[in-house]
Amino acid sequence: MQELYPLKVNKMIKTINIILVLLITLFSVEYSSDLKKNAKMPIYDITLKDIDGKKIELNEYKGKYVLFVNVASNCGFTRQYKDLQSLYDKYNDELVVVGVPCNQFGGQEPGNEEQISIFCSEKYNVTFPMTEKISVRGSDQHPLYKWLTSKELNGRKNSSVKWNFQKYLIDKDGNLIDYWYSLTSPTSTKITNYIK
Repeated sequence: MQELYPLKVNKMIKTINIILVLLITLFSVEYSSDLKKNAKMPIYDITLKDIDGKKIELNEYKGKYVLFVNVASNCGFTRQYKDLQSLYDKYNDELVVVGVPCNQFGGQEPGNEEQISIFCSEKYNVTFPMTEKISVRGSDQHPLYKWLTSKELNGRKNSSVKWNFQKYLIDKDGNLIDYWYSLTSPTSTKITNYIK
């Protein structure tokens, strides 16, 4: 009888090992599929055109912070162009400001790309990149703003664009840091503290 006891223990240990291997495999497969579900889309995969219709390679901004701002020429916040340019000039080695013209809020950006470009350069001496006019919300929302406003895509948080001059800051690795509504000045420490 004593001779059977070690055999039973060995069989039991083998059975437990098999069960443990199966459980580990099962959990690692589940964990792996959860990671895929929660995997965010890289912002650098999004295609975008500049105000002149040329492709913007977001990959070129890797290693810098990027501040995306939906802009309009006839808005009470239009004066923020000046602060956006100051921010761009001050942190040029660390930050790219990208102006994104949009006419979805009060029809305050009615011009075409050429008119917008002339307005920005003549009135505010804008030298930071500007995109073509796009939709930042609604059924024809541009993929950039789908990414900026969707936790499923950006991996951080959901939001909605409330008005012109809403700001979204991306870190040097392409991760969403945060966003701020129109009332937050581009030169606010809420934004610049991340860049310093």
